[in-house]
Order: sequence, then structure tokens, then C-alpha cells
Amino acid sequence: MPTSTSIHPILDQAPTTESFRKATLRGFRKDQKQIPSKFLYDDRGSKLFDKICELEEYYPTRTEIGIMRENVSAMAEAIGPAARLVEYGSGSSLKTRILLEQMGEDLAAYVPVDISKSHLLESAEALAEDYPAVPIQPVCADYTTSFELPEPPRSARRTVGYYPGSTIGNFPRDQARAFLEQIAHTVGPEGGLLIGVDLKKDVDVMTAAYDDAEGVTAAFSKNLLRRMNRELDATFDLDAFEHQVLWNEERGCVESHLRSTTAQSVTVADESFAFDAGETIHTEDSHKYTLDGFASFAADTGFEVESVWTDDRSYFSVQYCTTRSDSA
Repeated sequence: MPTSTSIHPILDQAPTTESFRKATLRGFRKDQKQIPSKFLYDDRGSKLFDKICELEEYYPTRTEIGIMRENVSAMAEAIGPAARLVEYGSGSSLKTRILLEQMGEDLAAYVPVDISKSHLLESAEALAEDYPAVPIQPVCADYTTSFELPEPPRSARRTVGYYPGSTIGNFPRDQARAFLEQIAHTVGPEGGLLIGVDLKKDVDVMTAAYDDAEGVTAAFSKNLLRRMNRELDATFDLDAFEHQVLWNEERGCVESHLRSTTAQSVTVADESFAFDAGETIHTEDSHKYTLDGFASFAADTGFEVESVWTDDRSYFSVQYCTTRSDSA
């Protein structure tokens, strides 16, 4: 029987600074400067995002938590006993605790995967202390790329991905499709995926969630500039950029940008980039779905939606999907 030492050694497949440099330079050379949103989540960024999740304007977290608390028994039944639960982008694992409380010793293993090593270890150690009967196998990796899973310490009947939050909406549709296909391949035939999917609603509600009155989201966004200064020898003046949010009806998403407030030149990894006043760096998308739209989308990636749970206002959904028995 596992004890408080149920946490296993971290499997470290963290991306290098070199990958951050390449992605930044590649994105900055485009007409619309951009950078993948995954690089927002260094240690400080991850902690700022945890604060965002507590904000009044940020409805996804508290709405999803409410859905899970009300329906966790049905979710655990759908997942089934002796499953290996792989959480993509585990962060602080707040919602995971709801599942662990319900499933406990039934899990073959819990595998939190996160890009921020220090944040991952902090969360994994806290969970190991609170759930000593659950084998915890942390993996530090960029989960949007291929990575190895550790061998579970117990025999697992199936592998189930867990992707809470509205993070699937951060991907452009083609990348979201590729990512879900990757998860389908990882969980294999008769595998599963418990996923949070944010739904379309009033535009003001959606945009406010990414531009709070306290400025926490702005600090989270501008932390990307701070990170580039630290890791890529960049010369960003954080006061010369502002956080900007807009709804793109055609793309069905909330866009987040860092807007230059003046004409300026910035050096990143020994390369100079000019910014016009008002020019932006596109940092993040937050796509919103309809229930039918996501079901159709998931079907194209090898998943079939089996169960859907929503809140009373239909702001958010948690969905359980399965792969076919002949999935590759």
C-alpha cells in the first residue's frame, strides 16, 4: 500500500531555453508578431494564473468546479476503476482534488504533466501528502509535443486524459485538432478524455474574463516580456506595453495582445525588432464552442463525446469522451 512516499521521481522532459528562443524569433518575424501562449507559464506566470482563477470576472474556474462537485460521482463512474489519469497542464491541480477525493485508491496512477518544473513539484508534493494512497508520477514536459509516460506502478485498465479549464480554446483550430489526435494516440483504444470546454455566451462576459479590473491578467500577460528579458536577453520596457483584449467574431475567440504604446525598437536574443505605436504581439486565443460544434470537432480527432455536464447558465461544460476500440 503506498504511503506518503507515493510520489515518484519526476520524469524531466522540460523544453529548453533554446526552444523558447526559436519560437519567439520565429513569431516576431511575422507580420503579426506572435508567441505561443504556452510560454506564458513560467513559475511566476503559473502563480499569476492561479490568482486569475480566483477573480470575480474569471467565471470558467468557479463554474467548472461547481460542475465537477455536482457531478463527480458520474465522472468517476465514466472513467472507471484502475485507470491511469494523465492531467495535461496540471498547474495547481485544484480541480484534480475533486476527482482524487472521489476515486482515491481506485486509480492505478495519477500523472500530472506541466511545463513549469517548480510549480509541478510543489503541486505534486502537496497532493502526495494529502492523497498518500494514490501513486503520483509527475512529468515535466511541453504536453503539446510528444513526451513519454512513466510505467504505472499498478496495472492500469485504461489511460484517461484530463484536460480541465478552457485551455483547449487556446489552440487555433488546426492545432487543437492535432493536439486531441495526440491525446487519442496516447490514451489508445478504449481510452478516455475528461475535458473542460468553454461555451459561447454574451461577449461582455467573455472579454471581461481576460481583462479584469484588478489588472492581474495584464500582469500575467506582461510577465511574458519579463521572461524574455530574463531568458533571452531582451530589452523590453514593460511600461511601454499594455494588455489588450478583443472578441473576434469570425474566429469565435477572445484574442489577447500586448500593445506597444509608442514607436520603439526592442532587442531579443541579439536580433532587433521595430514596433510601431499601436502594434501588438498576439499572445493568446481563447476559442469558445457550442456543444454540437465541439462534438463534431472531437469526432474528427478520434474521440466520441459520451457525457456532457453543464452549469445552469450553460456558460461552461465538462465532457467525457472515449476512443473507439480500433483507435490507433
